[in-house]
Amino acid sequence: MTDTALIDQLAAAVAARISPAIPLEFDLWSAAEIAAWLKVGTDQVLERYAPLPDFPKAIRLPTPDGGRGRPRWKAAEVIAWAEKYKDSTGAARNQKHEARGATGNRGRLALRD
Repeated sequence: MTDTALIDQLAAAVAARISPAIPLEFDLWSAAEIAAWLKVGTDQVLERYAPLPDFPKAIRLPTPDGGRGRPRWKAAEVIAWAEKYKDSTGAARNQKHEARGATGNRGRLALRD
């Protein structure tokens, strides 16, 4: 068997074992998944963003004992919410940064997110 044929066989075997990705319009994200996407901590999602009035409403599926499960959010709604906050002043911030130089007070980097 040639290297190419072996690679093709291996790729087919791997592809057969990988579950297809759920499209974003249907995917439900946990607070941890939102945190990973936003590159923040889970607590920040739950304590800072989720309570905001414009943050997407959580989905809580029922549990066998009649309770409510952990919150999940539609991925597409979370992404749309975050996109509303694109920084339109980025150019002004960069100009300020360049005018100050690469470091701010006490030698720290001047850029902030």
